[in-house]
Amino acid sequence: MSLLKTTVQQPLLLLQQHSMPMHSSSFISTNTMNQKKKKSMSNRRALILCCSGSNTSSYSPSPSISTTTTTTTTTSAPPIIKRRKRYRRQYPGESIGITEEMRFVAMRLRNVKGKKYTKDSLGEDDNLASDNDGDDGGVTWQPSMEGFLNYLVDSKLVFNTVERIVDESSHVAYAYFRKTGLERSEALEKDLEWLGQQGFVIPEPSGPGISYAKYLGELSEKSAPLFMCHFYNIYFSHIAGGQVIARQVSEKLLEGRELEFYRWEGDVAELIKDVREKLNMLGEHWCRDEKNRCLKEATKAFRFLGQIVRLIIL
Repeated sequence: MSLLKTTVQQPLLLLQQHSMPMHSSSFISTNTMNQKKKKSMSNRRALILCCSGSNTSSYSPSPSISTTTTTTTTTSAPPIIKRRKRYRRQYPGESIGITEEMRFVAMRLRNVKGKKYTKDSLGEDDNLASDNDGDDGGVTWQPSMEGFLNYLVDSKLVFNTVERIVDESSHVAYAYFRKTGLERSEALEKDLEWLGQQGFVIPEPSGPGISYAKYLGELSEKSAPLFMCHFYNIYFSHIAGGQVIARQVSEKLLEGRELEFYRWEGDVAELIKDVREKLNMLGEHWCRDEKNRCLKEATKAFRFLGQIVRLIIL
């Protein structure tokens, strides 16, 4: 029996011995693996800190995540489309000044030959087509002494009105155009006095001169830009076209005598240039609407002046 018991117990003991070590070794193996993992993570952490530099506090993975998120949000926004600026087309002569713009208007008011107004070139103001400057389609006009006297008297009334407004008005714009050297009132007074001494009867101002003088007086109180349009065109027209009239009248009616009306003290080209520059500088302070009205007013200036010139041949 004892031998049988011993024979049975030995395998059991051996089984217990083999099973217990296996369990403990598995436990030991698991612990060992965990320790290795921790050590590996510790070494990896140390390696990262070592490569990042001596200042370990500068390393922070969270800002990169935030930056990535912000960049993604920014790039996803729609692009801003800027509106293109549209530049207004300039009027002829606008880059130089208002006087140059008026010159283009004067050119447009004449036909291709440059002798008279035409309905096609006047646009809205068709009434001007019947009032040319004295040229009748290229026909040589014959001045009369009576008509020439009417022209001088009406011209004197117009120049007197313009110069009185400029000298007496408190408007600051008019003050720049006093004593320009282009004034014609005194010269006309001398011419009419001399003609009276020659036995000619000096008439009273007629309708064209009275109407224009009245219009200028009313306009000067309403709008300085519009009045200055007439101011410039009156003097400029007399200098440009007046020379032709003076030469023909002098040859046909005055036996070659030159009137004071067509004489200036100093260089007339420099005098009108000075007025032109001052008016251009003044025009820089006008809005585009005021300039446009000034250009339209130029047609009225030529109409009034044309009516007075036509007195010479009536």
